[in-house]
Amino acid sequence: MTTQAQVPSLTTLEYIPYLDDTGNLPEDLQKKIGVYAIFDREKKLQLVNYSRDIYISLKQHLVRQPQSCYWLKVETIERPNRSRLEVIRDVWINENGAIPVGNGSEEALWNQPIDAKPEMTDEERLSYEQSDELAQIKLLKTIARRVEARILEELKSRGVATEIRFNSKQKAKGLLDVK
Repeated sequence: MTTQAQVPSLTTLEYIPYLDDTGNLPEDLQKKIGVYAIFDREKKLQLVNYSRDIYISLKQHLVRQPQSCYWLKVETIERPNRSRLEVIRDVWINENGAIPVGNGSEEALWNQPIDAKPEMTDEERLSYEQSDELAQIKLLKTIARRVEARILEELKSRGVATEIRFNSKQKAKGLLDVK
């Protein structure tokens, strides 16, 4: 049984820059299992989560919430142990004194694929409603690509050098999700 005493305090962990000097995510977190805390520019806690590959999760969060991802704190473990990961996550959230927005009101924005459909213009919406399924898919892909271009431009302005690729099958549904 994992006890709170075995969990490192969030305040004792070092802040790690979300992006290094070259604009890349911390590559030493690739394929690492653990719990991570994401902080904004002012080091206000935004999200506490766990993952079987912290690096991929961080990339997804950066794409979904680029203006909220500036600092990290991480605790890795050697073998997957969901109950241990959940205990660490819960202790860190409790230690914060308030539920971070990414674990509360904005959870979907942090964890779900980006839905490009709300970006449809009135003209596109009308065209979508009057089209057959194939034309609808084509339109959704076009809208998804437009949103993708905006996201990539925003990431570029942040200095992100890490390669970002989106799942092309999801674009046919009007969704953007990192591969």
